[in-house]
Amino acid sequence: MSCNSCSSDINSVPKGCKSNGSCGTGDCEKLSVFDWLANMALPAGQEPMNIVEVRFKNGRKHFYKNVDNLQISIGDVVAVEGNPGHDIGTVSLVGELIKVQMKRKGIAVDSEEVKKIYRKATQKDIDIWNAARDKEYDTQYKGREILGKLGLKMKLSDVEYQGDGNKATFYYTADDRVDFRQLIRDFASTFNIRIEMKQVGLRQEAARLGGVGSCGRELCCSTWLTDLRKVNTTAARYQQLSLNPQKLAGQCGKLKCCLNYELDTYVDALKQFPKQDTVLKTKEGDAVFVKMDIFKGLLWYTYRENRAKWYKLTLEQVQEIISANKNKEVVASLEDYESEIIEVEKKEFEDLVGQDSLTRFDVPKSRKKRKSRSKKPQNVDSNQQPKVPKNQGHKNQKQQQNQDQQNQGQKAQVKQKPNFNKKPANQKPADQNAVNQNTTNQNADGLNSPRPKKKRQPIRKKGINPQPQKAQQNVENKAADGQKPVSNKPKNKNRNKKRRPPKKDTNNSENA
Repeated sequence: MSCNSCSSDINSVPKGCKSNGSCGTGDCEKLSVFDWLANMALPAGQEPMNIVEVRFKNGRKHFYKNVDNLQISIGDVVAVEGNPGHDIGTVSLVGELIKVQMKRKGIAVDSEEVKKIYRKATQKDIDIWNAARDKEYDTQYKGREILGKLGLKMKLSDVEYQGDGNKATFYYTADDRVDFRQLIRDFASTFNIRIEMKQVGLRQEAARLGGVGSCGRELCCSTWLTDLRKVNTTAARYQQLSLNPQKLAGQCGKLKCCLNYELDTYVDALKQFPKQDTVLKTKEGDAVFVKMDIFKGLLWYTYRENRAKWYKLTLEQVQEIISANKNKEVVASLEDYESEIIEVEKKEFEDLVGQDSLTRFDVPKSRKKRKSRSKKPQNVDSNQQPKVPKNQGHKNQKQQQNQDQQNQGQKAQVKQKPNFNKKPANQKPADQNAVNQNTTNQNADGLNSPRPKKKRQPIRKKGINPQPQKAQQNVENKAADGQKPVSNKPKNKNRNKKRRPPKKDTNNSENA
């Protein structure tokens, strides 16, 4: 069998590993044979076999006599007798195993088919041989053009030149007899060589060309199978296969040779099964055969009058029903036998780490991130500061300072306005003593007690002085005594109008 990592081009030159005969199988060729008698010594007084096996293009092999007792080993290129002239080939097998191969192919040692070896090929012989093989592809292409012009119903599959370049063999396939007398004249005048036409079958054509089967491996006929037997549809019926020609046909267009591989096993197993035309008699009616599973020993039957449901029975149950019918006994029904079958649950594969889904990495993860929502604390202790999110640390810094001042009661309360209404740095309140007096009154009332929330004051426009602190102090003192505070705001109908700034006192201006 040839090396699996090697392949051949149209000129049968090995590719792939390119070991050129030094790989593990012994050589890179089709239909190679392992010499298992190579290391065994011959008995005393027995002469070695003087016949060798020579391989040509696409696995074509012939036997030749070594008349001159040349030192020949596997892989040597030799010049052998041709018809006419000489041919060049490669030695594929030597030794005592030749007797087994000749016996298998039905060739006698003294047969006229066994020709002789001239010599080992010289460099000149090898150059002429390589030049002749380089012309095979162009010859095949031109030959198909000539076939198209003549309109012959034949297919030119391969062309093989002889080693001396004086003869070419054209391999073709045809369904009917073809008159190719005019074709030979055209070939001889075009190529100026001797022409030989050889018809081959479809299986032999596939073996010469090679290919890959539906199983994913090289074709059996091009690697190891030499005995191409006929394949019938009965082989598919024995194996319970559907008679679909597209699935049963191989590269050659005929039934696959591998249908015969397991045919004997199926035939032996079917001897225990009853015939398919056997009818089971029950009280519900006659039951006929539908299908079977040979390896599991199961058969399916259905009633002839009602074919809606199939009943699964074992081989032992069917034999029991048949034996009862032979004794003229009628069984109850197929439902009773089907209910007796105990199905064994198959244990599914379990991973030691845990059952993981095989498609867990197929769906990509969503890249959307949820926005973190900051929740306000509901119950905040007086001595504990609430946690502020990172993104709001700068914004709430001043609010935290004000809350600390209110809870501790140690620092004076400072009114804080929004940033856009912030007073200039050089502006001071009108009366500093009034502010100090206001803070002392507030401390007397008790700052530790929680203060009620004040109403939000309206935003004052720029250029307007705030209310004097003294007036604000009088209003708060009256509210503490229980009196009704009197608002100092003027009752203006048009509140939206811009207020005028207060007049400056002449006394203050003079003192200044």
